[in-house]
Amino acid sequence: MGFAKKVSKGLLTSALGFSLMGGGTYAYFSDTEITNNTFAAGTLDLAVNPETIVNIGDLKPGDEVSREFTITNSGTLDISKILLHTNYQVEDAKLNGAANADDFGKHIKVTILYNQANATVQVAETTLHELQSQTPDLTAIDNFVGGGTVPDGLAPGETDKIIVLFEFVDNGGDQNEFQGDALQVEWKFNAQQAEGTVK
Repeated sequence: MGFAKKVSKGLLTSALGFSLMGGGTYAYFSDTEITNNTFAAGTLDLAVNPETIVNIGDLKPGDEVSREFTITNSGTLDISKILLHTNYQVEDAKLNGAANADDFGKHIKVTILYNQANATVQVAETTLHELQSQTPDLTAIDNFVGGGTVPDGLAPGETDKIIVLFEFVDNGGDQNEFQGDALQVEWKFNAQQAEGTVK
């Protein structure tokens, strides 16, 4: 056999060997595990009972009305705070709502109390008119340090009792313009979730 044929046969054998190596002819150990994972979002669900908190008539200056209602976390997530938004419309019976007429809501004092362990903590005390520009947290409790309040929140399944005092303030003056007037008050309760945590 000639030299050229020997070299060419050697190269062919080497190429075949390399191709077998690269072709995956090796045996090796392996192990495979599969996990099934679930990510489910919780629910934020606030219930207020009763749905109509106040429905009274024939008020006169000096009258006070007390009402109770409950707020319940019916969801699966912690509620960090419950902000109260107020909006109202005046039904002017005598149609005396001139530009200089007084707002009936300015004469209704509202005191909101958070009931905790048979004790009450004041959350807000203001007029119905001023309450429109405020958003008190109904879960706020006394901090007893620095005189402020801190949010208490509402855990899933937890219920808090809120007491509201309404007073038609007698200012000692002529309040005849309010005779027959009515207030249609809308309270919107905005529940906010607690901050996310590392699980």
